[in-house]
This record gives sequence, structure tokens and C-alpha cells, in this order.
Amino acid sequence: MTWNNDLIIEAQPVPLSMDEEGVFRVGNTRVPLDTVIEAFEEGLTAEEIVQQYPSLDLSDVYSVIGYYLNHRTEIERYLRGRSVRRREIRQQNESRWDPRGIRERLLARKERLQER
Repeated sequence: MTWNNDLIIEAQPVPLSMDEEGVFRVGNTRVPLDTVIEAFEEGLTAEEIVQQYPSLDLSDVYSVIGYYLNHRTEIERYLRGRSVRRREIRQQNESRWDPRGIRERLLARKERLQER
């Protein structure tokens, strides 16, 4: 039996980068880490995630899932922090712009524009 000694195994960085807002993005896309992990936790395979988000590379999704499985505590802490931040932003926005009656206001504005 002959072995091929041309195989070189090297570590590759996890395809995650943090944007200016502190959000981890997968590969060279705008897809956040949260999205991939939530889809995986809902039972989607890496292939199904790529079908839903075609800008993702399959190998990047597998790498990110592998990283998540090996670093669950850290990733889940990050995800909890993101969830808290999203709630804070929603509350800030709702305190500035009352969402009640938005549909009626938009329909009234549309009607006024059509009358011109």
C-alpha cells in the first residue's frame, strides 16, 4: 500500500468577521452569525442554510457550525448579548416613534399623495 505524502493539513481561520457595529458576519457576506446559528438550532442542515442564504459559502457554514459546536458557551453568551441589544434598540425606536396607528398614518399619507 502506498501513502500519498502530499497531503498537507493546515488550520484555517473561522470565516467570521466583526463589523463596525460589533456584529459577527459569516464569510464575506452581510449574513450575521445569529442567523446561521438560529437556523442550525432549528434543525436546518448547512446545505439548507445555504439554500436560504445563497450569498453564503457552504464550507463557511460548515466551519461556523463546527466553531459553534466547539465554543457553545462563548457563542451563546454573544447571542444573548445580541438579543438584549436588539430589545434595547426596539424599545428606543418605539419610544421615539409610536408604532400604534402606523398603518393608518401611512394609508392617509398615501391617499394625500394620490390626490395631488
